[in-house]
Amino acid sequence: MDATLSNLTPVLAAGDPPLWKVGAGFLLAIFFLAFLVVFLRYANLYVRSVLTKAGVGLFDMVAMSLRRVSPATIVNARVNLVQARITDVNKRDLEAHFLAGGNVLRVVRALIAADRAGIPLDFRTAASIDLAGRDVLDAVRTSVTPKVIDCPNPASGKTEVAAVAKDGIQVLAKARVTVRTNIARLVGGATDETIIARVGEGIVSTIGSKETHKEVLENPDHISKTVLARGLDAGTAYEIVSIDIADVDIGQNIGARLQADQADADKRVAQAMAEKRRAMAVAAEQEFKAQVVENRSKVVLAEAEVPKATAEALRSGNLGLMDLYRLQNVQADTTMRRSLGGEDTGGKGQK
Repeated sequence: MDATLSNLTPVLAAGDPPLWKVGAGFLLAIFFLAFLVVFLRYANLYVRSVLTKAGVGLFDMVAMSLRRVSPATIVNARVNLVQARITDVNKRDLEAHFLAGGNVLRVVRALIAADRAGIPLDFRTAASIDLAGRDVLDAVRTSVTPKVIDCPNPASGKTEVAAVAKDGIQVLAKARVTVRTNIARLVGGATDETIIARVGEGIVSTIGSKETHKEVLENPDHISKTVLARGLDAGTAYEIVSIDIADVDIGQNIGARLQADQADADKRVAQAMAEKRRAMAVAAEQEFKAQVVENRSKVVLAEAEVPKATAEALRSGNLGLMDLYRLQNVQADTTMRRSLGGEDTGGKGQK
């Protein structure tokens, strides 16, 4: 043991570093290498953040990567906000919106566009609109530059709204609705289809209230004024700026066609009633013929009883033989007269 210590003493005395310093140097080298790798990975973003004073540090970028957040998206968003002098949005809000599945850069562009246009829009509202599935940037642009909606929508296959005035003449109208987005009602508000349906309904009811189609042709602006006064943009994501009647045409004479159809229907009803009466008359005639045949059969049965009665009278002595002969002569004379009368009648018929 003493020999071993005596052997180590010259080594320690020679000035060699201890083991803990060697381990510390090794760890420092590893840390420096890791820092170098991280710095090289985020060097471009870090330099941009420093130069623009975006406020996103190198360790913030590493933490974002660990939280599965894109550092490039957050840095670019912060750079745009700082350059636009919008300071009320921090990187935590941007990260939260990114993790919620929102489009961070589009929300930032919408905030910048709204700020330049003087439209009040905060990050929370813009983020909620984006998460609701609406295009917040397009909404801001529409608020600045109103868009025109055709009524009816040509994509539906219809190019004009058909309505009928009180005189029965069909009027075909086409309207163009100028709208701008109402940011406050964008979430939960109705879209273009509701505006088109409401405007179409207003056009139909307005034309239908006119006495003649000539009033519509003379003053088409009455339609737009009446429809616009109804407040059709309530509950929608838009604010109606104006409603303009682009075209008015005359369609078919619906009143005359309906009258013709009604007359044709009345004629068919009358024909059906006449056919019903004819069938009833035919049925009654057949019933009368059946009654005649039935009565004739009763007469034949009654005549068949005469010989029986005659024979019974002869047996009982109530009728003599001479009486029978006279009765037969009377019957023969009657038959002859009938036959002669029939021949004379036939002869006169032939003449």
